[in-house]
Amino acid sequence: MNARRAWDRYRTATVFAVTEHLRNRLALVLVLGFVPLWITLVHLVIADGDVTFLLRASGEHLTVNGNHISQISGAVNAVTLIVGFMMFIVTFRSVGFDQRLVLAGYPRSHLLAGKLTALVLATAAVCAYATAVTAVYWTPERPVALWMALCGAALAFGGIGIALGVALRGELEGMFVVIMLSIIDMGLQNPVANPAADSDVVRYLPAYGTMQSGTAAGFVEDVPWAHMALGPLWFVCAVVVAGTVLWMRTRDRRSPLAGMRRGVPRRG
Repeated sequence: MNARRAWDRYRTATVFAVTEHLRNRLALVLVLGFVPLWITLVHLVIADGDVTFLLRASGEHLTVNGNHISQISGAVNAVTLIVGFMMFIVTFRSVGFDQRLVLAGYPRSHLLAGKLTALVLATAAVCAYATAVTAVYWTPERPVALWMALCGAALAFGGIGIALGVALRGELEGMFVVIMLSIIDMGLQNPVANPAADSDVVRYLPAYGTMQSGTAAGFVEDVPWAHMALGPLWFVCAVVVAGTVLWMRTRDRRSPLAGMRRGVPRRG
């Protein structure tokens, strides 16, 4: 019976989270329009000249088509912006409702699990779409590995979006942080835009593992699984932060003696 009840609560939280995503028409428009638009613009604008840079995942210098590597960077930029934006908006707008549910006895773990399930579903769909659009213009060496790499970045930014959604008090601030973080991340890691993209600094950015594994998926045969795991690692860390903040914001701060004190008449 307990397992059945837990499943029903998890399913309800998941359906609610997915429904909120489907109601976000702006996010759906961005998925359908922004992803192909951004990748197509990169294809049309960026030159096809060769670019040489250090791929830290393999420790070798690669010389690749600048247009193709920029499409990978553009795809990462698109999915991180969209998934991060989606998760922040849904989480931010549901914090008050979640707090009332928790105070009414709904487990925090089920609410968070529902949001994470919606994140995984949205990530898989958006990244599959971005991979398919990229494959229209050129054929990556390992398309499935490229999809997995994009999923890592989207999960990382989705987790960051959830953490921002439960931590920040303003909607504009969260959207600004997601946008700026994605732009800075991709601006520093694209070897076409930044000749020093192999700098040690980029290793500490959320999409570093994705750019390394995504580049490998596009141009070499070996898949750097250790770098592929960096995106999910960022996701786990962000979820831990989000869970901690959610617990702090939804806990009942009322004193257990408050009710007793209300019933005690004042003297005199």
